[in-house]
Amino acid sequence: MEGSVLRPNKAETQFLNMSYNKFYDVYEEAVTDEFWQKDALYRFSKINTAFSIYAELLNYEPLKWVIEAIKKQRPPMEAEIGSDLFKFIRNVLAHFPYFESWNDVWVSKSIVNWNKPGLTIDKFLTKYAGRTEVKYRFWEPDKKQMTYLSINFPETYSGDTKIYLHTILSEKDGIKFSLMLMKQILNTQVEEINE
Repeated sequence: MEGSVLRPNKAETQFLNMSYNKFYDVYEEAVTDEFWQKDALYRFSKINTAFSIYAELLNYEPLKWVIEAIKKQRPPMEAEIGSDLFKFIRNVLAHFPYFESWNDVWVSKSIVNWNKPGLTIDKFLTKYAGRTEVKYRFWEPDKKQMTYLSINFPETYSGDTKIYLHTILSEKDGIKFSLMLMKQILNTQVEEINE
């Protein structure tokens, strides 16, 4: 096996440990009822952190393999939700840091392309505008409750028409679902969890 690279290497292990630990901290807090009673800015900050960490983790090559496997083995659009949509949200939050709550965040084609068209946010909206909604459900074991939600892509993507994140993905149920799907994808790389 000369010349083969062991995964993860030392730098990757450090990065993965930091990223996973923080992601799990946010996840554990965000799936509680108490989290959703907190101030909108506080929730927004934690949500932003989770999407940022997850998007960075998607650069880890073994997670790219997982996304490719999901495309072949899971329901339609699950891989696209777990990669394209979540990276889109991360990019909106990172490139338009003007908002203080999930329900306030919006973009438009003119704002997205203020500097240069064809970048990641523009590509996502161009590709997915007009697509039909995707319906999901998730089980909350603590509550013994099934929650149903829809992911709604914008009908159109043109000019100054505002596209709000909350119309694509609702804050409470949408974020809980997102974090659960992120965790499911991330857990494919976990050998053991120490408290």
